[in-house]
Amino acid sequence: MSNEITCDDVLAFEHLFSMVPAFVLERMAKRNTNLVSKFESKIVPRFQNLNDDHKNKLDFILNSDIEVLQTLMDEAYQKSGKKQFRTLANPNYKQFIEQNLDEIRKLRS
Repeated sequence: MSNEITCDDVLAFEHLFSMVPAFVLERMAKRNTNLVSKFESKIVPRFQNLNDDHKNKLDFILNSDIEVLQTLMDEAYQKSGKKQFRTLANPNYKQFIEQNLDEIRKLRS
């Protein structure tokens, strides 16, 4: 079991980040939209299907500094060119990330 997350972990889930078009994610981040509350009915059942490694990585993410996560997103953007990663790495969207991670924490408790 790993207690850290790497850029390779992020890239392994690239398909999840690509589900939302980059321009939509950018708009939602600019508006500081609470995405977790909008998709709660789809998120909660997925928690039950996580293996131990994924649960540990989720817990690591939820307890990480936003700057660390944004650094990983920037690295993922540099390697993949996915604009979604660039949006999430943008320091202007720190509050967007914090808000959505807070909502996930609430769902996990």
